[in-house]
Amino acid sequence: MLERLKPEVRSILGKEGAVEDRLKSLCTFLKTEVPHYDWVGFYFRNGDKEELKLGPYAGAPTDHTIIPFGKGICGQVALSNANFVVPDVSAQDNYIACSLTVKSEIVIPLFVNGKNIGQIDIDSETPDPFTEEDERFLEFVNAEVAKIL
Repeated sequence: MLERLKPEVRSILGKEGAVEDRLKSLCTFLKTEVPHYDWVGFYFRNGDKEELKLGPYAGAPTDHTIIPFGKGICGQVALSNANFVVPDVSAQDNYIACSLTVKSEIVIPLFVNGKNIGQIDIDSETPDPFTEEDERFLEFVNAEVAKIL
């Protein structure tokens, strides 16, 4: 199912215009096209600081605009450099709740020239919806995003 979205991901990222606008369009596209993607956003390393800063996103506003490394799922991925799939956020001790309706989360690190510079973060109001297909697809998305950064 997600395979069919790849050409449009490339098209959105390949358009003219500011990178931030293209990333916002990408977030909106993914949130609209994938039923279990209820919040889609990017976090990027905040300069030389050991923290992440919220970038473009689609979904409900969040108070979590700065996340220290190690805190929450996103902060853990900033340190581990590994995908993190959370089938049930209530079972995570180190989870930062953005909304009471969120049931699960997937975070995939974004690498540019081998360096973890950020991540794509997706919240779902569906329990345990993320599969290996989601992981592979979001790795593809991040590889395409890396080309324009």
